[in-house]
Amino acid sequence: MAIELTCPAGVLPSEEAVNQLYGPLPVHEGEALAKAIIETVERLTRCPHRDEAPSGT
Repeated sequence: MAIELTCPAGVLPSEEAVNQLYGPLPVHEGEALAKAIIETVERLTRCPHRDEAPSGT
């Protein structure tokens, strides 16, 4: 799955953890994926872009 390859380490829990935290149904897996996607986007938007020129110069 693509999200498993692009999420930072620790964002997407294991299948066993998803079952314990959310439940065993596909809707619970969807909830875990949604949280992982949100966390990934939040982390990416907090990181400064290294290839941008510093402002004020």
